[in-house]
Amino acid sequence: MQERTSVNNPQIKAIGKLQQKKYREESGYYLIEGFHLVEEALKASVKYREILATEAALSRLAQLGLAYDEGKLIKISQSVASHLSSTKNSQDIFMTVKINMTVKINRPKHFAFSYGKWVLLDDLADPGNVGTIIRTADAAGFDGVILSNKTVDLYNPKVQRSMQGSQFHLNLIKADLPDAIASLKAADIPVYASLLDPAAKQLGDFAPVAQVALIIGNEAHGVSPEIEALADEKLYIPIKGRAESLNAAVAAGIMIYHFS
Repeated sequence: MQERTSVNNPQIKAIGKLQQKKYREESGYYLIEGFHLVEEALKASVKYREILATEAALSRLAQLGLAYDEGKLIKISQSVASHLSSTKNSQDIFMTVKINMTVKINRPKHFAFSYGKWVLLDDLADPGNVGTIIRTADAAGFDGVILSNKTVDLYNPKVQRSMQGSQFHLNLIKADLPDAIASLKAADIPVYASLLDPAAKQLGDFAPVAQVALIIGNEAHGVSPEIEALADEKLYIPIKGRAESLNAAVAAGIMIYHFS
């Protein structure tokens, strides 16, 4: 087993840089942290480069009874664990995971819609919202989430923590939304856009359907006019109190479970 005790070690420096989008894109790997995420990754048999953990964390990992490559284990010091951590209360275990979100809608040989339930994220900016929506879609049994090119990076540490491992259970696709919507429609999957517009059809007017694609708009600006124009239907969640609007992730959750 390899051991790394210094934060100045070149390998540790390179892994630490994975907290930044630029280096994630350059290396093709991202960093996950914590026993739950590492456990979910191992259960899903994802491709990974190394597992880094303190001696105490390695002992706990061994007790979980999971299959992993011992040749990829690296024992690290507490100082290295603190250096790599993006949380206040680290569990001192990390994994570098291969990025596999390379699917583009205009490459049907890699992926083609045929059936199912999907969520489309139109330029969402808040990492917590994106992660929560993906986790909710997973819990409701949806098939996947499509992220627009301007939606916050899926591999942002805050998104990772919010997803809680759901990224290993769903199809996650980054694509131009007009292309995605065209592909969904070609597969006879209806596309509904969520709008803050009382003139739109109310959510209760829609019956649950076997397949659907739900568009969730940007937190500040909502669904863009270009994307709204492509939707088959526009729907509105009634506001019964005095709040001006719903949080994007909450609104998404209501719609996701309505159609689940």
